[in-house]
Amino acid sequence: MRGLLLAVIVLAGLIIVWSSVYTIAETEQVIITQFGEPVGRPHTDPGLHLKVPFIQTVHTFDKRWLEWSGDPNQIPTKDKKYIWVDTYTRWRVKDALLFYQRVTDERSAQSRLDDIVDGETRNVIANNDLIEVVRSTDRTFPEFEENADVDMGAAAVAGKIAMGRDKITRAILEKSRHIVAEFGIELVDVQIRRVNYVAEVQQKVYDRMISERRRIAERSRSEGNGKAAEIRGQKERELKGIQSEAYRKAQEVMGKADGESTRIYAEAYGRDPALYQFLKTMETYRKTFAADTTLILSTDGEFFRFLKESK
Repeated sequence: MRGLLLAVIVLAGLIIVWSSVYTIAETEQVIITQFGEPVGRPHTDPGLHLKVPFIQTVHTFDKRWLEWSGDPNQIPTKDKKYIWVDTYTRWRVKDALLFYQRVTDERSAQSRLDDIVDGETRNVIANNDLIEVVRSTDRTFPEFEENADVDMGAAAVAGKIAMGRDKITRAILEKSRHIVAEFGIELVDVQIRRVNYVAEVQQKVYDRMISERRRIAERSRSEGNGKAAEIRGQKERELKGIQSEAYRKAQEVMGKADGESTRIYAEAYGRDPALYQFLKTMETYRKTFAADTTLILSTDGEFFRFLKESK
C-alpha cells in the first residue's frame, strides 16, 4: 500500500514537473495565457522555460517568413477587360501578443489575409488598365515595331505605362501592410503569380491572334510575290538586253563578213572577168536547174553558148 502511494506521488510529481516546463526552438516564439488571458510579453529566447502547471497554457507561433497563396480572382480592369489574377505574399508574426489577441492562430491569419490582400488587389487592379498589370515599362518589342497592327502588340507599342506591374504590386503591398499591422502581422512582399483572361474571353483572344497572324502571313506572302515578280521582270529586261547586244554584235560580224566577201569577189572579178562570169553562170545553173528540168534556150543566149562550149 505504501509502495503504491509512493508511486502515485512520484507520478504526480513527474506530471507537475512536465507541466511546468516548456521549450522554445530557434524558429519559435511563445505566448503564455492564464485562464485564456495573456500573461506577460512574448517569449522569444530559445531554450527551456518554466510556467505555472495546469493553469498556464503555451501558445507557439513561428518566427520565420510564411507563405500565403491566394485563390485566383476574377477582376475587371479599368478598360473593362475581365481577367483572372493569382497573387501570393510573404508574411510573418511580428507581434505575437497582438497576433494572438486579434487572430489567435495561423489558420485564422491566413483567412484574414485572404480578405485583405485579395480585396486590395481587386481595388488596385480595377483602377488600372490591363496593360499596366501586364507590363512594367513602355519599352517597345522588335516584333511589335515590325507588326505594329497586331491586336495586343499595337496597344503595347502605342500605350504609355503610367504605373506598371511593379508599382501596382507595391501599391497592393503598402495598402495591405497598413491593415495587417493591426493584427500583429508584417508583410514583406506581394507579387502577381499569373494574369489570364477569363475562359469566355480566352478563345476570342486566341481566334483574334490567329486571324492577325494569318493576315500578316498573307501580307508577307503578297510582298514576297511582288518582289519575285520584280526580280523576274528585271531578269527579262536583262535577258533582252543581252540578246539585243548579242544580235547587234552578230550583225556587225555578218556585215563585216559580207563586206569582205564582196571585196574578194570584186577583186577576183577585176583580175579575170571572163572566169568570174563563167563561175557565176555555173553557180546560177546549179541553183536554177533540177535534174529533170527541161530548158528551151535561144541560140543567141549566153546559157546556150556556155552549154555548147562545155561539150
